Amino acid sequence: MTDRSYGFDTLQIHAGARPDPATGARQTPIYQNTAYVFRDAEHAAALFNLQELGYIYSRLLNPTVAVLSERVATLEGGVGAVACASGHAAQVMALFPLMAPGCNFVASTRLYGGSINQFNHSFKHFGWEVRFVDFENLAALETAIDDKTRAVFCESIANPGGYVTDLAAVSAIAKKAGLPLIVDNTSATPYLCRPFEHGADLVVHSTTKYLCGNATSMGGMVVDKGTFDWSASGKFPALSEPNASYHGLKFHETFGHLAFTFFGIAVTLRDLGMCQAPMNAFQTLLGIETLSLRMEKHCANALKVAQFLEAHPAVAFVTYAGLPSSPYHARVKTYCPKGASAIFTFGLKGGYAAGVKLVDSVELFSHLANLGDSRSLIIHSASTTHRQLTPEQQRAAGAGPEVVRLSIGIEDADDLIADLDRALAATAGAVAAE
Repeated sequence: MTDRSYGFDTLQIHAGARPDPATGARQTPIYQNTAYVFRDAEHAAALFNLQELGYIYSRLLNPTVAVLSERVATLEGGVGAVACASGHAAQVMALFPLMAPGCNFVASTRLYGGSINQFNHSFKHFGWEVRFVDFENLAALETAIDDKTRAVFCESIANPGGYVTDLAAVSAIAKKAGLPLIVDNTSATPYLCRPFEHGADLVVHSTTKYLCGNATSMGGMVVDKGTFDWSASGKFPALSEPNASYHGLKFHETFGHLAFTFFGIAVTLRDLGMCQAPMNAFQTLLGIETLSLRMEKHCANALKVAQFLEAHPAVAFVTYAGLPSSPYHARVKTYCPKGASAIFTFGLKGGYAAGVKLVDSVELFSHLANLGDSRSLIIHSASTTHRQLTPEQQRAAGAGPEVVRLSIGIEDADDLIADLDRALAATAGAVAAE
């Protein structure tokens, strides 16, 4: 492609992809392959020394996965990206080069329940500490940062409640402390939100969700903006100091703005091994080709459904930031001008029992633990995705006992509303009977 600045709709189809040089195939092939032949011994040595970029083993790089990485990096406006096996793997990959035993990172309380569990429990085995803070309290965020803090983490549009983070304000605090801001952009996608334009340094994705869009393929992605100075403070020795496994190579000194990306491939994937399967990358590439079209429909449907729920007598509240009544509606115009995505929650006046009854009463909505599908999905968070959390943590994450999460698909909005209307009527009757 030329130096012309292409639009999003063009890039979501073409970025990173070229006709296959061997066959002329226009669609990116599935390189279902583990290892690659070296030209000669000198070529092999150059690859292993990181003196030449190429393919060695698919745990590190795979041609199909490489196209996906370049496409997502382009759509996000980053300099490089590393694909991995899942969104959870992406969070490990983002933090691994930054953290060490005894270090901490500060994370928003408004996160996916699985992320809260991963951060609060599993990361303890690495000796990493997470400090959860409500990012609406910027003073508390600033206070939580100390000399051992290595990153700040949030979601652009939080799952499950659709809360929109004030990225510029959070970024200002992170930059003052000399720390990278990591933003999970899964719920928004780069079509709706561009975190790098608002101060983020790293973006993570569960590509399983909207980027794939068809509920077929697990995957994750870490994208680097390429502007953070990893050598400025001495806090990130994995990137700034000599690496023993590469004969003293300094990643930041050697690779500059691509240091984080090269470390992710050459060390994190090499040693932790959470690579993405080429078939999954292929399916995700197909999904991304229609990302903008799908997100427009997702957002339009979500607004109609949210308006219906807001007016329903059985509903106590609706959290969709696309509604004028939302306290975060103004932020949508700043950070997500094309729409507030299609994930949000609503509270039932009948509480926990009503939530359980509702998910058992819908027909068109699918009751399952996923989001970002072309199909509309429903789940009662307190009994499923946030079940392992304490009641206090559930409420802090926007997943209290009365809360139901919706992921609105691209079906006919009137059909979705009719399904919810019928199920809510059944819920009201069941609660009254109790």
